[in-house]
Order: sequence, then C-alpha cells, then structure tokens
Amino acid sequence: MLKQIEGSLGIAEAVALCRPGAVCAYPISPQTHIVENLGKMVKTGQLQDCEFVNVESEFSAISVSIGASAGGVRAYTATASQGLLFMTEGVYNASGLGLPIVMTVASRAIGAPINIWNDHSDSLSQRDSGWLQLFCESNQDALDTHIMAFKIAEEVGLPVMVCMDGFVLTHAFERLDLPTQEQVDAFLPPYQPKEYLDPKEPISMGGMVGPEAFTELRILQQRKMLKALPVIERVTKEYREITGHHSGGLLDCYNCDNADVKLIILGSTVGTAKDAVDELAKQGINAGIISLKAVRPFPYDALRAAVGDTKKVVIIERHFSYGARGVLFPDVVRALNGTGAQVNTAVCGLGGRAILGTTIKDIVKYSLDNKFSDEMTWFDVDTKLINSYLKDTEGVTLPEGPLPESALLDTLQKVRA
Repeated sequence: MLKQIEGSLGIAEAVALCRPGAVCAYPISPQTHIVENLGKMVKTGQLQDCEFVNVESEFSAISVSIGASAGGVRAYTATASQGLLFMTEGVYNASGLGLPIVMTVASRAIGAPINIWNDHSDSLSQRDSGWLQLFCESNQDALDTHIMAFKIAEEVGLPVMVCMDGFVLTHAFERLDLPTQEQVDAFLPPYQPKEYLDPKEPISMGGMVGPEAFTELRILQQRKMLKALPVIERVTKEYREITGHHSGGLLDCYNCDNADVKLIILGSTVGTAKDAVDELAKQGINAGIISLKAVRPFPYDALRAAVGDTKKVVIIERHFSYGARGVLFPDVVRALNGTGAQVNTAVCGLGGRAILGTTIKDIVKYSLDNKFSDEMTWFDVDTKLINSYLKDTEGVTLPEGPLPESALLDTLQKVRA
C-alpha cells in the first residue's frame, strides 16, 4: 500500500503490523513521533492486544521492555542520544538475558555541547553492548528493516537496534510502500518466547554468575551474534520474496563494478552519495558505494567480497573515537587484511552538518589523488577557526580536507565575522 507519510509514522505503522504486545514510550527528539503514533493506534484500536506504557524516563522504558519481554510478549521501544545513554545499564542487561526486544534509535549527536541533530555518536557508542545494530539508508529501508528485525531478534535470541538518521529520515515525508497485514503475518509468525517467566513454572532469570561460568556465557552470547549473520541474509531473502522490496541485508552495493575507489557509508548519506557518484561517472571517474547495513554483527566476509580488487577504500563516518580513528576503521581494516587495499576515514556530518554532493566528490578525488595524509581526515571543517586557536595554544595548524562551497558554512562564517 503506497502512502505519502512522515518517516516516523511509517515506522509506527510497520511496528504495528508486527503485532507487539508491549510498547514502552518516553519522548525524546527525534524519535517522539514514532511512539506518539503508536500510542494513537493503541487508543483507537488500530493496534490491538498491546499494552502502551508511558514511563517517566528512558531507563524506565528499557526496564519495562525487559520486563515485558521476559514476561513472554513481543516488546518494542525507541530512543535517541542522551536517552540511549540513560538506558545503557538496561541495554546491556537486555542482551545478556537474550531478550529479543526491537528498539529504534533515531540517531542524534551526544552532548555536550547540546545538539539535537543527526550523527552516529549515540548508536555507535553502544556497538559493544551485545545488541544487533542494523542501519537504514532510506525510510523505505527503515520501514522494512523494522519488520525484519523482529524475526531476526526472535530467531537469534538477541535484541536489535534499528538505527535510522534522526530528522533526515524520521521527519522526512516521502512515498512509502507498506506491506499488508496478511504479508507481514505470512512473514512473521505469532510470538513464541523461548524462555520467559511463568508463575506456573517458576524459573530464575538474570541471577548472579561468578568467574567459574561468566566467560562461557559471554562465548555463547558471541556465538549467537555470529549466528545472526546468515539469519539476517536468509530473513532478508524471505522478506524480499514476499514484498518485492529491496531492503535490509548485511550490505548493499551501488556502481561497484570496476570502481577505482569505493566508499563505505552508513545511513542516509548513501542517497546523497549515489547522486554524486552518478555525476562523477559523467566525468569519467568511477566510484562505488558500499552501504553498510549491519554494524553488529560486522559482515567481514561480505565486506571483503564487496570491496574485491579495489585498492582505494574510504569510510565516510559521522562519528569517531577520541584519541584513535574512525569507529568503523578497525573492523574495515580487519575485513580487508591482506588485500592490499588502502583504507582511509573521512569524518564529516557531525552534529547534523550537511554532507553535500560536493563533499562526496571531494572525498573521491582526494582518494584518487592520494591526498589522504593520515588514516583519518576531516572534511567540511572551518580550518581558519581551528587554526586560529591551534596557533595560539600549540603553535601548529590543521592540514586537513577541503572546505567545499556550502550555504550552511557560508552562513556560519558570516555570523563569526
């Protein structure tokens, strides 16, 4: 069914099609519209047999989700930014207990300074929490990935974060193709919990585990995570056969045949990059895009195959690891170990700063011209502002990437002047 709707409403309708038994809600931009619309659906009866729980904090939202899932119902929640950080204790508990909760992370920068716009610092801060992390490049991709996430979580026995770019996707209105309830029911069976709390057959969950068994439990959790790789691929294939939608998967390639440089990208920047590489192709510059969908588990073999014989690889990251390099850099290097590929990271788009087509083109040309002087380079940076500070404090300058023409940056420079 085709609808011209906001991304958040599309996600709410997709979640409702999955027949959750509990939805836990606490508002934080930019995910609020998702749970707000789910609340309306419960109240009007569009979503039946579902307990919609308003809580007083994000920590309570994940706690209620854990309780609901442990109680034997399909559970969903959503959050962003500081809200995700407030949940952290519960986030680790949910994965440690093997509860198949699905949670939307409407990715947004973490303060201070406070910033409500999109980057990936919130979602990637939880990459080692034991949750599967699936990233979405469009609202259609996000809608479909949420439906697949419930099946993946329930088969693997681990929770799933579906990460979509805040505001860029959540608040964008576009045409979405929603599957029918019959299609989703054929794809996603009624929830059958594998282990849950039942007063008739009492068990204990989450008890104390000492050194004698803790390592073994972590190994089993790791095996679940690795098991998710083929499950994601199979579930994606099943969903595509039912709906005809080309969404989800471990990764997706665009214009990768015989590419001289390949860009590895998370999220909505993929759309901008596709237009940019199409324009570069007209200039005789062949660049490909690898849209990385699964960050945890990381698809090492699939990424290695997608890069192939290409010797220049650039990761475009909207987050980085302080004192180190890009967050994805170590995993990509490991995947490409022994291939001879030169891997660099381009950091841009932090705090919602626009990543323009000119940015993508500059990154491609920078790589082809061998201008990357380090493993990580900043793009779209006001180098005059940075260097004026560095000269006063350290006596050095910042030799980084180009500053393309941007209405946003021009405005900022006029304000500073």
